[in-house]
Amino acid sequence: MSNKPHVIVTGGAGFIGSHLVERLLADGKTVTVIDDCSTGSRDNLLSVLANPDLRFIHSKVSTCSELGGLTAKAESIYHLAAAVGVDLVVKSPIHVLETNLHETEVILEAAAPRGVPVLLASTSEVYGKSQKSAFGEGDDLLIGPPHHSRWSYACSKLMDEFLALAFVRERALPVVIARLFNTVGPRQTGRYGMVLPRFIAAARSGQPLRVFGDGRQTRCFCFVRDTVEALVRLQNCPAARGEVFNVGSTEEISIGDLAKQVIEILRSQSSIELVSYNDAYAPGFEDMLRRRPLIDKLAKATGFRPATSLREIIKMTAATIV
Repeated sequence: MSNKPHVIVTGGAGFIGSHLVERLLADGKTVTVIDDCSTGSRDNLLSVLANPDLRFIHSKVSTCSELGGLTAKAESIYHLAAAVGVDLVVKSPIHVLETNLHETEVILEAAAPRGVPVLLASTSEVYGKSQKSAFGEGDDLLIGPPHHSRWSYACSKLMDEFLALAFVRERALPVVIARLFNTVGPRQTGRYGMVLPRFIAAARSGQPLRVFGDGRQTRCFCFVRDTVEALVRLQNCPAARGEVFNVGSTEEISIGDLAKQVIEILRSQSSIELVSYNDAYAPGFEDMLRRRPLIDKLAKATGFRPATSLREIIKMTAATIV
């Protein structure tokens, strides 16, 4: 490793993490990726694996024997390692809870002695069942009942936030929390239920696009490079530390209309098939009807607003999915 500033990215072989690693290397950093590849893949880093400023450690954060030495040399840490995807959350709740809670605790404990700035990637899922038309960082959070594993992911990430902010207060650890709203783009797969790559793959093969529920639930999709820009700006903004920020687009679309737009852009002959949540996941599954972020706080702190339209996102994502 050179004398350049050193950054740790946990989950750096994942969809968002790999784009972040490319950006940090381009910014002149040396980067250590810690990833057990349980949901990510080394293939996501193929464009930079030969870069001498990149080191890849195939490990969980909690079992990385070099973690103490790495954090001692680190300028900052981006903690993106997490269990993600609705399918995984429903089918493997123990794995989700253990991964999200324990790995975050370990990285915060490692960063605390030297006060290494940590960016914690959280999620819009923490807003839970709230029926608000748009979500602000100071809103109350309404998590569903514990016997529905649907909410285990949201609860685990919310506990990550509480733990991180406790480290801010008790250990003076500089932490910023980014609640990500539906990041999409190249390298995202439909393996764990992610909607846009699922739709694109179905449209390409002429298969029906499976829309869960009635399709009227709405989401805002943010291009991965816009998300990365926001994360870098937040990490580099001292005034953001100790705060929570929404990161996402405000361009809202129903999932039914998203399916129609994918079919139209790809000039596909696919149909749209409505699938009940009970059939798609499990009895009692609950979904949020809307998930639109308020991003004024992010814009005020960093000057950032997303720049990529949904049509552009679909085209760029489709160009990478066979």
